[in-house]
Amino acid sequence: QVQLVESGGGLVQPGESLTLTCAVSGFSLNYLTVAWFRQAPGKEREGVSCTSASSGDTYYLDSVKGRFAIYRDDFSKSVSLKMNSLEPEDSAVYYCAARPGSLPPNMCTLTDSFRSWGQGTQVTVSP
Repeated sequence: QVQLVESGGGLVQPGESLTLTCAVSGFSLNYLTVAWFRQAPGKEREGVSCTSASSGDTYYLDSVKGRFAIYRDDFSKSVSLKMNSLEPEDSAVYYCAARPGSLPPNMCTLTDSFRSWGQGTQVTVSP
């Protein structure tokens, strides 16, 4: 029932910024925990950031702390990931995921915690 559509990916140079947006439909955003994951070729999918239902508590992967910010937009029913100071290591397909109810930070990093997924958007950071 929950539908997620990512957008905003693209090709940028190191040090530049990019904002990804996950459009959410089929469920009240306030009741959803929404997370961003990424997967680079040959690597496992990893949790990048998460915003918990109701409270809006956030989690960030250590390597993106201070550079990325996740936020909700209740009006547009979307969750965005603003990515600053991008590095080549950030290159990956980025996915948004969601599930009803709250999750503690440690659970937000696990793909198995989520049932709804978007199709992904490519982010490439290269000179």
